[in-house]
Amino acid sequence: MPTRRALLALPLVLGAACSAPALAVGRLVDVEIVDRTRHERLPLHRHAGLDWIAGQPGDRYAVELVNRTPGRVLVVLSVDGVNAVSGETAAVGQGGYVLDPGQRAEITGWRKSESEAAAFYFTAIADSYAARTDRPDNIGVIGVAVFRERPHPPEPRPFPSAPLARREAAPPGADAARHAAAANADAAVGNADAANADAANADAAGRLGSALTRSADAPAAQAQPPAKAEQRLGTGHGEREYSPVSRVAFERASRDPAEVVRVRYDSAPNLFAMGVIRPWRAPWSPDPFPRYVPDPR
Repeated sequence: MPTRRALLALPLVLGAACSAPALAVGRLVDVEIVDRTRHERLPLHRHAGLDWIAGQPGDRYAVELVNRTPGRVLVVLSVDGVNAVSGETAAVGQGGYVLDPGQRAEITGWRKSESEAAAFYFTAIADSYAARTDRPDNIGVIGVAVFRERPHPPEPRPFPSAPLARREAAPPGADAARHAAAANADAAVGNADAANADAANADAAGRLGSALTRSADAPAAQAQPPAKAEQRLGTGHGEREYSPVSRVAFERASRDPAEVVRVRYDSAPNLFAMGVIRPWRAPWSPDPFPRYVPDPR
């Protein structure tokens, strides 16, 4: 059965969900990549069934998420094959961010603590966080695994009291004995549920604390000069920024994600060379006033 885990909740709702923007990809959660240096949303380029964006070396970026569902969702974010919260080699069963219905949030960097993140920025592969932690195999892709929340059954309603006639017909003391037995049974169930909840919460807090500790121990890297155009891009570990989150409990509705979004990225020259981006040419149109009269041939 899916386990109840303590995960991360973003405290700020930046805006209510509206119509899906043209630059977003995703069905349950809109995913957009925002260039924070140039203050623009990076357009998606569809090629061979894959979604690509062109990054500018040296620019900071953020992954913007919008929950389009009527319930809470858990988003496990992977950058270059690394979990953006824990720093572990990414897997869908790991921790992530919990979004309320309609919540919009920007994930700006690698989670360092409950108050800080190290900024994402486009850089050469050798300077990327994945390469600097000896995991270069999956550089160049941003992944989002979305989980729905498991619904909780409503609280059971107490049975109505027996009719007066039946109470009068019952042997003396039968009602008191029955009520005492029911109270004892309810107390036993309540104690068992409390013990299970305490154990689950303790286990969840321990795992999240361990994940945050591993993330904080990851090596930091100073921002490097922009990479050369012909180099492939990765994501660097930039300066620390204020980025508050809080811990919340979330129980997944299933072990497998309800949706997985993948956005690949590289520099614009490389995407041109790969045929992902094609040069745009304005269609030719005749000019009714071409300046001067030329000599005939």
